[in-house]
Amino acid sequence: MNANARRHHVVIVGAGFGGLETARRLGRKAVDVTIIDRSNHHVFQPLLYQVAGAALDISQIAWPIRRVLHRFKNITTLMAEVNGVDVAGKAVLLADGTHIRYDTLVLATGATHAYFGHDEWAQHAPGLKTLGDALAIRQHLLTVFEQAEREPDPEKRQRLQTIVVIGAGATGVELACTIAELAHEEIHGDFRYIDTRKARVILIEAGPRVLSGFPAPLTDYAQHTMQRLGVDVLLDHPVTECREDGVVCKDQFIGAAAVFWAAGVRASPVAQWLGVSADRAGRIKVERDLTVPTQPEIFVIGDAATLEQENGKPVPGLAPAAKQEGRYVADVITARLQNRASPTPFRYRNYGNLSTIGKHTAIVDFGKVQLHGRPAWILWAIAHIYFLIGVRNRLLVALNWLWLYIKGDRGARIIISRKT
Repeated sequence: MNANARRHHVVIVGAGFGGLETARRLGRKAVDVTIIDRSNHHVFQPLLYQVAGAALDISQIAWPIRRVLHRFKNITTLMAEVNGVDVAGKAVLLADGTHIRYDTLVLATGATHAYFGHDEWAQHAPGLKTLGDALAIRQHLLTVFEQAEREPDPEKRQRLQTIVVIGAGATGVELACTIAELAHEEIHGDFRYIDTRKARVILIEAGPRVLSGFPAPLTDYAQHTMQRLGVDVLLDHPVTECREDGVVCKDQFIGAAAVFWAAGVRASPVAQWLGVSADRAGRIKVERDLTVPTQPEIFVIGDAATLEQENGKPVPGLAPAAKQEGRYVADVITARLQNRASPTPFRYRNYGNLSTIGKHTAIVDFGKVQLHGRPAWILWAIAHIYFLIGVRNRLLVALNWLWLYIKGDRGARIIISRKT
């Protein structure tokens, strides 16, 4: 073999759970890998709500991509914006007008917020998908309490202390609970003119129950626990308008100074890049080996893809699923390069569904085994600490949680302005 022959080049777009897992699995293989992301960091998204709620700092749930992959000399990391794919020319098109050629392409670009045809709502109801989103929510949340402290009008003061979360999936429930705990249990003694225990935290859901992916007994427990924490839960209340001064749902106006969106997601525009059809959420229906139909050199994984399981349900848009897909794709690529038979079709292994309901309790669904309360929370905490990157971050997060739960003191409560 010619020593100067070019090695197979794999380009991965997106350094989320799926993309990063693919890259790590291909590390030190006889292949050149380029991973591209618009940010220079990987984020542990399941804990973003704790950054938004001032419980954790960003450095504890985010890591520089270069640092994570630095030991793999066959991997190049690029911080760049991708705005298209030249399928015929087998090249990824960057926003600066340059391109990067590939032999195999892995699209792990994730999803963004979906406002169901009302993109104008985004300016009044920001979502939670990135570190920037989490910091913006935290900034706004802390600022409205500061504004309420110096507001003499009781009616305006109450509106400033009304926070609405739209969408009762895991993100919405966790965000609403951490806000309620912050206001009702932890910061009320820091103010002199307002009582933050009177703050209203309202969770609005268009469907008939919270956390619809869990069995009904667990969702009933979750709703009851949320209400004990001081979260007002409004079910069967589809939102019809988001405004600067509040929201309209079921012909009812709720005045609020802070509205946060957790009601839906839409896949990144990979279908448009590739010129293929997509479902209503913008996801590409991939083959059983996670490739794009008629394009076996292109894989799509994570929230940008949809694949039906044997039970007829789609693979869930969860971090464990994306990591499993990333490992599978790396194994398929390795098998191809070694002229071996590809692995059997991808099969998602569900090791359980978890959601925390505040800082002391959670619900866990293992199928036949279901848990709730403190034992479930311990399992949830162990699982999340385990999947963090690096021993240092695991220790820091564990110590932060221990301090928070013993003392009720959130250290990440700094409001940063341009003058600071």
